[in-house]
Amino acid sequence: MGFQHESTLAGYARAATDDRIRMAEYASGPWFPEHVRDWYEVRFVQDGRRVFRDASLADFARLTTRVWQARQPNVVAPAMTAILAAAASSLDLSGEVLTDDTAPDDHGIVFFPEPVYQRDPDGGIHGISAITWTRVPPLPSLRMRSPSWMVVNWAALQDPHDRKSILARELIDQDPRQAAQAGPYLMVDRDVLPIGEPLTQIAWVDGPDNTDTEWQTTLDGRCVIDAIAGGLLACSQLIYAYWRISSQPLATAVTPPLDRPARRRAARASLLHDTRVVMLRRTSPITEPGDGEAKWHYRVRFVVKGHWRRLHDQNGQPYRIWINAYIKGPDRAPLLHGEKVAVLAR
Repeated sequence: MGFQHESTLAGYARAATDDRIRMAEYASGPWFPEHVRDWYEVRFVQDGRRVFRDASLADFARLTTRVWQARQPNVVAPAMTAILAAAASSLDLSGEVLTDDTAPDDHGIVFFPEPVYQRDPDGGIHGISAITWTRVPPLPSLRMRSPSWMVVNWAALQDPHDRKSILARELIDQDPRQAAQAGPYLMVDRDVLPIGEPLTQIAWVDGPDNTDTEWQTTLDGRCVIDAIAGGLLACSQLIYAYWRISSQPLATAVTPPLDRPARRRAARASLLHDTRVVMLRRTSPITEPGDGEAKWHYRVRFVVKGHWRRLHDQNGQPYRIWINAYIKGPDRAPLLHGEKVAVLAR
């Protein structure tokens, strides 16, 4: 079903589990290596010739499959999305040196139920619905001379606001076999952040001065990160912001329970199913009823009708008392006349 149909913590845990099961199956199936090959041939081609080896495809597919299968997923609550996107947009990571403990774990997945979007140098926009990271040793096949963090951006295939996902979905639907095995996310970006070496800005091939580009408008109400201004891929900026903010007092993480059918699906797929939902920490504790300050304040006075109040005596036997009508609200506040109040809201 996906995150677009969920709005509760338990629903996020269920969606994360189901998406991981499908992605693990997709990444270990025959279609993902084909997609990786096509993506590499577009991304890593210079002067009409490819600048990668076949071994890099196998290593990348193996590392990606391991991330989807082995690690605890994280879900960013919608209230945290704008904070992370704003922090990522303001980051300047040029010259920053990452260490072994920069990330909270060697491998991880972060889901964004409310996607963030990246504006590419060609003016197009693509979504960031999930980010995976993994720590990799020096690999000549992937041109990694030192240990690095490999960050991959995944766009939701069913995102109605991502034009690239819509086009990819139309192509996939033309092949029934591929449509049956396709995962819920499509790889759109891959970045390598070296450990112990200063980060460098990306040398973009196509820029905003290209006269053939079509500048897509910003999606209303959505967070968009300008990759040109940041100097790095938006997924790298966003995951770095997540690493930092998720460990600060601003954020809190909870592990919601997973319903029994989802637990069984995860067990059959041999996946860990402990999902963390990262959200804003409350600035003040919630008081119990009748304890501490009231959580709201009335600004008007109104008439409370007479009613029965149900109580229990010291032996636990129920009884009730009659409460006469009275006026509730602060002194000198406006008095609402009449028995009913209608509120029109848009």
